[in-house]
Amino acid sequence: MQTETTAAPATAPTPRGPRRRGPAAAVLIAETRLFLREPGNLFWIFAFPSVLLVILGFIPALKEAQDDLGGRRVIDLYVPIAILLAMITAAVQAMPPVLTAYRERGILRRMFVTPVRPSALLSAQILLHGAACLASALLVTAVGRIAYGVALPQQLPGYLLALLLAVAAALTLGSMICAVSRTAKAATAFGTGAYLVMMFSAGVWLPVQAMPDALRRIVEITPFGAASQALEQAASGSWPGWIHLGILALWTVVLGIAATRLFRWQ
Repeated sequence: MQTETTAAPATAPTPRGPRRRGPAAAVLIAETRLFLREPGNLFWIFAFPSVLLVILGFIPALKEAQDDLGGRRVIDLYVPIAILLAMITAAVQAMPPVLTAYRERGILRRMFVTPVRPSALLSAQILLHGAACLASALLVTAVGRIAYGVALPQQLPGYLLALLLAVAAALTLGSMICAVSRTAKAATAFGTGAYLVMMFSAGVWLPVQAMPDALRRIVEITPFGAASQALEQAASGSWPGWIHLGILALWTVVLGIAATRLFRWQ
């Protein structure tokens, strides 16, 4: 009698499910959604610097070459100033109240018992606000070039280096405000005071290059005063002064270390 053997059915390949995201990636995605739902912050960081540049462009005197500025126009100087304004807004007005509110409501404390570390939330906020600053810088540069014929940065590598150092210094300043503020209201109060000082040092009311010598030397040791000078030098075709770049790097290191030591998750 012939025995009929039946071949075992081949095992069907198991379909691959969606790739699991890590905890840090999940936090970044969630924070990105929340960030994009805040039209106020998006406007003041991304759009307002370009709007300010357009408004200033309606003033005829700002579009005339001036001998005391080396033949440059005031509107040329305001492109890097508008870029710095976005960084100041993100660092001292937008980011600190968000993080201090998380701590005030106990969200950071509860994250310690989950696979997601609170540092992932801090990193996501820094990454999002840094990206918004860089996007705003690109928009301001495009508006200045298209609307008013402002020349593109002639020393591009130096300009990018100064830009990245300025973003780093701004966000470490914001982290420092988060570290010393116990509540969201305190963060807003600290941020408002810092906002006014940083706007002046960046040259929003009077370009740093047009300040009296004594005042300019004082302003240049602040992070945004040094950043304004470094960006303007690179835009004009010179490599940014190493002193200005060093000041930016020093502020970033000092503020970063201080914020790390003072920051409390609860």
